[in-house]
Amino acid sequence: MFSQFFSRDKSISDDVQQLIKEALNSYRSESFPNGILPLVSAFTVETNKQGILVTVSLPFPCRGELAELAEQLSASLEQSVMINVDIDVKAVRSHSIANVKNIVAVASGKGGVGKSTTTVNLAAALVAEGANVGILDADIYGPSIPLMIGAGDEKPGSTDGKTMLPIVANDIAAMSIGFLVPDSDAAVWRGPMASTAFSQLLNETAWPELDYLLIDMPPGTGDIQLTLSQKVPVAGAVIVTTPQDIALADAQKGIAMFDKVKVPVIGVVENMSYHLCENCGHHSHVFGQDGGKDIADMNSVALLGQLPLDVSIRTNADLGDFSYIRQANSDIGAQYRKIARNLVSNVYHHLDARSPTNANIVIEN
Repeated sequence: MFSQFFSRDKSISDDVQQLIKEALNSYRSESFPNGILPLVSAFTVETNKQGILVTVSLPFPCRGELAELAEQLSASLEQSVMINVDIDVKAVRSHSIANVKNIVAVASGKGGVGKSTTTVNLAAALVAEGANVGILDADIYGPSIPLMIGAGDEKPGSTDGKTMLPIVANDIAAMSIGFLVPDSDAAVWRGPMASTAFSQLLNETAWPELDYLLIDMPPGTGDIQLTLSQKVPVAGAVIVTTPQDIALADAQKGIAMFDKVKVPVIGVVENMSYHLCENCGHHSHVFGQDGGKDIADMNSVALLGQLPLDVSIRTNADLGDFSYIRQANSDIGAQYRKIARNLVSNVYHHLDARSPTNANIVIEN
């Protein structure tokens, strides 16, 4: 089967070809539990002035991880190896939202756990990994996405008088009630008005081609959250929590809400997992320890990652700056990118009909 899609430059030796094949086949990680090779739909190896260029086509964004693998191959072969990834994301659920492939809800059972910050940073991380990403701010009463992406003063335009153009900042397409009305006006709307506004934001935005649209859900599990979960054709949901017992109790309610509306929970992100001392590197578990892991295990869902309580995350969110996500030497950025890869790989492995584990599953509305 491999020979059907593998091609190489004749100047590359058989030994080098075999080492690359074996590396892709034997590689294991959270994103690739069964190796990379079974997921590859197109594969080429060629030489250029810089060294060996390997090009693979994969069903979810993972550039950062394959860049690390390229470094390992470079050391093994004692010459430069670069891996170029062509991303071929497919929709795992059919719906009528034009140009949007997969919709993922980012939710929390309570406020104050860093859900919106996590949403923005995951979006930035997915862009860095090679995906086309958008954010829809569903928090009608307290929209924060405009400021967090650095576009608080922007207003959406229109080319046809019927749909709105999303605001694009740092390669992320976003729509929020915060772009349209002052916060004080949105905060006093009744529930039906908020639900209607959200529906218009989703359906009347001229989204560009997106691999993933992240929905920043309002905190809580009340009528509005339940209504939004039922109205939006969500592929899956991510639960953000802190390790604190109170937050975990509310996170469990969030998982129960998505179970009720038949939306699969992709995984749990434990935010503010620990405080890392800038001077000595000591980990202080301010809000408890491993609560997110426990709730993930209890519900048989993935723990996508554990993020520290770090002042730079708050500072950058206030400034609408998440360039650190793309920086190779940023530990926090690397953590967000790993969580983003875990998120999209779980969407593929568990929800995509192309996945080897779901080959016989037919997904319907």
